[in-house]
Amino acid sequence: MSLPEKIKLVEVGPRDGLQNESRSVPTAIKLEFIKCLSQTGLQVIETTSFVSKKKIPQLADHKELFQALDKNNNITYSALVPNMQGFITAKQVGVTEIAIFTAASESFTGHNINCSIAQSLQNYGSVISAAKAAHIRVRGYISCSLGCPYEGHIAPQKVVDIAEKLWALGCDEICLGDTIGIATANEAQLLVDAVKKKIPREHIALHFHDTYGQALANIYATLQQGITIFDCSVSGLGGCPYAPGATGNVASEDVVYMLNGLGIETGIDLDKLIVAGQYIDKFLQRNTGSKVTRALR
Repeated sequence: MSLPEKIKLVEVGPRDGLQNESRSVPTAIKLEFIKCLSQTGLQVIETTSFVSKKKIPQLADHKELFQALDKNNNITYSALVPNMQGFITAKQVGVTEIAIFTAASESFTGHNINCSIAQSLQNYGSVISAAKAAHIRVRGYISCSLGCPYEGHIAPQKVVDIAEKLWALGCDEICLGDTIGIATANEAQLLVDAVKKKIPREHIALHFHDTYGQALANIYATLQQGITIFDCSVSGLGGCPYAPGATGNVASEDVVYMLNGLGIETGIDLDKLIVAGQYIDKFLQRNTGSKVTRALR
């Protein structure tokens, strides 16, 4: 299959990236960070999570942050919601796209949201219905789609079953997450082959962590299958509080550099993306996780 002419990148750094940082990031810094990202040409920026302040204190300012955003009308500023209470708050502050999350691993779901997979789907049914009634777009994450820190290998059919249920509940997009970053290109392709038999491929997104340095290879392999939506995180920010050993997400800068080289349109200014990564890295006092940025120093 030929490669797509155009793809959509979903920038998850402000949410998935910062939630795993031990250092607290002031709201003003987050706002400037998102402002920098908004100037790059990104179509979607996942800004925060409307989760319990005790659960993820790094994102405790979710309401204040979203209300203070200087929004670009050409960008979707999405947010994660764990339950109906989170959805209600997100709706009140004007969120137009939400993400809900379950996993393909019972153990991970128990650690992450304190319930079974079946219970999580039942709980999200009412959230999705409320979102659709309010004309709010819904993305469904399936964590540990390619491996679990507690259970190891995950059978593709298990992911397919959950994806089908999320789709039937009304999710507009299904995002398959390699939460611990262990997948190889062949494994990623096998999963996509299985899922796209049930879910239209234009509604499938992929979320790769880069623990074993395989994320770019996995993106390239699944581009060949016609996937056009990928998550990434500027400067490779990220990890997961409930996935021991998981490192950061694939760096947005590296993904854009690769796609530029393939002649695939992203609409993203790589130089401005590098600036955004350098801004947040400077505050966090960390070395960049982007190979492109390190090479250009």
